[in-house]
Amino acid sequence: MVYTWIADISPLREEQIYRKYYEKAPDFRREKADQLRFPQDRAQSVGVWALLEKMRKRYGAGPDQVFNLSHSGDYVLCSISTEREEKVGCDIETVKEARMRVARRFFLPSETAWVEGQPSERERAEAFYRLWVLKESFMKAVRRGMGLDTRSFEIGFDGEDRPFLVRKPWQYPERYYYREYQVSGINARIAVCSTDGAFGEIYQELLE
Repeated sequence: MVYTWIADISPLREEQIYRKYYEKAPDFRREKADQLRFPQDRAQSVGVWALLEKMRKRYGAGPDQVFNLSHSGDYVLCSISTEREEKVGCDIETVKEARMRVARRFFLPSETAWVEGQPSERERAEAFYRLWVLKESFMKAVRRGMGLDTRSFEIGFDGEDRPFLVRKPWQYPERYYYREYQVSGINARIAVCSTDGAFGEIYQELLE
């Protein structure tokens, strides 16, 4: 089973709350946070690790349990699989304007055409970020991130508007599944990609 949690890290902008979570983080995570210039970035780094630790405690997951982290704006995201042999990647992106120059550079022509074919500016923005998180969650699931050519695999949608991989690099023969989430009040697209096809509902955790 793949579980996904989301949390608002805006409370960590208060120094007292930030320090509470900072002190609980491992040395390498504190060092990473210390190297970040902006308070928002430090809050994301510490907050997403706190979310992971809460999930590990909730599901009895050890340090070798597969997980993935993401953040955008005031929100952090964590997905964790209870099956050790599975792969998982997650991504969250705040929806802004459709970045068609980026789409033409990183998406396949068929994918760009799908975004451009949406009937309104708002729907094009939603489509752009939807496709972006679907792309990135797969790249993170295979542990390549942006080291994997975004045009080396293609995403399509079935008759019920569910995403699937039309094709993918031969190096990744496993079957990959997608789960998308939308959370009321959060203007963001969220996607999880995993070789484990069982997904739980998204859960909102409080960091305070």
